[in-house]
Amino acid sequence: MKVITSLLAILALSAVTSFGADAPKKPKMTPEEMFAKKDADKDGKVSKEEFLKGSKDAAKSEAAFGNKDKDKDGFLSKEEFTAAPKKKKAA
Repeated sequence: MKVITSLLAILALSAVTSFGADAPKKPKMTPEEMFAKKDADKDGKVSKEEFLKGSKDAAKSEAAFGNKDKDKDGFLSKEEFTAAPKKKKAA
């Protein structure tokens, strides 16, 4: 009886893990979609407060905002927001 119970438990566990692996992944948002989501007041620019909202690491996000804000006006335009970061050269 213990053998049957153990086998059923193993089968149930393997079924649960295999169904979890097949779950559809949430598609990533494009930079344009992310800009639209971050632009809470829909004024066509993202303020520092909008950019930092919901951030898990405020210090990293604040540094990223500073790097993206090329004209240093305190806002990110759609062009600044969606611009790809420059790659660092290998030393």
